Amino acid sequence: MNKAARELLEHHFNTAFAAPDGIKKLRELILTLAMQGKLVAQDPNDQPASELLREIEADKQRLVKKGKIKAPKSLPPIKPEEIPYALPGSDSWQAPSKFHCHPGVNPGHWVWVRLGQIADYNGRENVNPDSISQDDWILDLEDIEKGTSRLIYRAKYFERQSKSTKSVFRKGDVLYGKLRPYLDKVLVAESDGFCTTEIVPIVSNGAVDPQYLRWLLKRPQFLEHVNSLMYGVKMPRLGTEQAVNSIHPLPPMAEQHRIVAKIDQLMSRCDELEKLRAEREQRRISIHTAAINRLLSFNGEITPEAPSNEAWQFITQHFPELYAVKPNVTELRKAILQLAVMGKLVPQNPNDPPASELLKEIEAEKQRLVKEGKIKVSKPLPAIKPEEIPYPVPSGWEWIRLGDIVDFKTGKLDSNAAVEGGKYPFFTCAKEILQIDTYAFDCEAVLLAGNNAAGKYDVKHYSGKFNAYQRTYVITTEFGHTSAVGYGYLKQTLVNMLDDLQAKSLGTLTRFLTLGILKPIYVPLPPIPEQNRIVAKIDQLMAFCDSLEQQIDAATGKQTELLNALMAKVSGE
Repeated sequence: MNKAARELLEHHFNTAFAAPDGIKKLRELILTLAMQGKLVAQDPNDQPASELLREIEADKQRLVKKGKIKAPKSLPPIKPEEIPYALPGSDSWQAPSKFHCHPGVNPGHWVWVRLGQIADYNGRENVNPDSISQDDWILDLEDIEKGTSRLIYRAKYFERQSKSTKSVFRKGDVLYGKLRPYLDKVLVAESDGFCTTEIVPIVSNGAVDPQYLRWLLKRPQFLEHVNSLMYGVKMPRLGTEQAVNSIHPLPPMAEQHRIVAKIDQLMSRCDELEKLRAEREQRRISIHTAAINRLLSFNGEITPEAPSNEAWQFITQHFPELYAVKPNVTELRKAILQLAVMGKLVPQNPNDPPASELLKEIEAEKQRLVKEGKIKVSKPLPAIKPEEIPYPVPSGWEWIRLGDIVDFKTGKLDSNAAVEGGKYPFFTCAKEILQIDTYAFDCEAVLLAGNNAAGKYDVKHYSGKFNAYQRTYVITTEFGHTSAVGYGYLKQTLVNMLDDLQAKSLGTLTRFLTLGILKPIYVPLPPIPEQNRIVAKIDQLMAFCDSLEQQIDAATGKQTELLNALMAKVSGE
């Protein structure tokens, strides 16, 4: 890397700090530059890597002649088409030597080598767990943090008592996770121990520094290469032959040490940047959360047109900074809904008929329908006690049980509804779930998905003919010609309650809600005209939140473009 490129990299850490995945890309750029010989200067006085390889090969041959080791399996020569880029100082690719290297015209004396030339892949024996002592270090894949390859837990054998075969490793071995989900888990053993056989001990033959080899295996180009070679379906692994034959750039040993030192230095700076960014994001979210909480606790109407308290003034004054991240926009959406159901989003109109009148009409209509035999007498729900009410609502509003103002509609079983690729209200039907019971409806309703493995629910306003699966609650609001709640307001009220509904759901592997949970839930009910004003305001503010998220996407997109341009310039692409 020339001086100008190094300065460019140095001066644009802030660019990486600003881009969404900038620090990750910066780490990748550092490794890419390092393995291209562009991160540190070459020294013509270093012993060429090719000379060290010849010395190692000569020692190996002597040991073979003395019968101390077996003759290693020969590796195929490196072909020109396998070389991804020129090494430092090389003008063109030349025929490989007997050691399958490519010195070229190279003042830094770099060479291309296969992994099997510089290290013994899976170079330690496997042992039965009976031979492992209780206090021995036992390493599993989950003990290594993906991406950083930090050792996050050091377990002793007595903690796990695994009965599977283990691989031995020694201090200084490079430990490589060969499963596809763990390919970026590579560390150098700091002491002797034992590991799962899904972690491969790689033993250097003296031609490569273990720390340099670790970074070689973590470089983006190698990760892309091994991902393209993986075999297997459920748990794909890197094959031994593929690993041994993979090619790598090898600098002189002295330069390897300089590269490792420089990588460590730059990665430490990346760690600091990540910490600073995490702290900044958390501070931004915390400040916003505090302001939103103060806003929600204010006893009065809060709207952008009427900034009635200092919390809203703080939000407006610091708007660009607070809403530069999507988590705060998500919280703003939640606050809008909460303000809506508290009666703080739109002004009240004293001329609106109070909700209590609507409730009397609903009750009278229910009694008429019962007499006519059109509906059954429903079990009365308990009255809401004063201590159950979470917050006061404006005059004209009422707290009411959900089951008193809505009906949970049942449909006709429709065994032909589930067809491959058919659309459901909450998901696209997949072939493996075609046997789920579905029911046909033809009405306007709010749909609540009440069965989800993750315990999360969705709400949708639907009208017309549709099919719903068996754990979808189809909620209607009409009793005869009377309704106390509009579908728009009901939908937003339920959306606001999703976190509470998730907490109330039952089950372990599969979470679900029951009518016994849903019907007694109490909701704040405003007059119908105010419900309409609330829904209109929510739609307006949610559209504004959409625009905020679009602006964030546009800004982060520009930051990413700038970072990509910088990376291309620094790497010389």
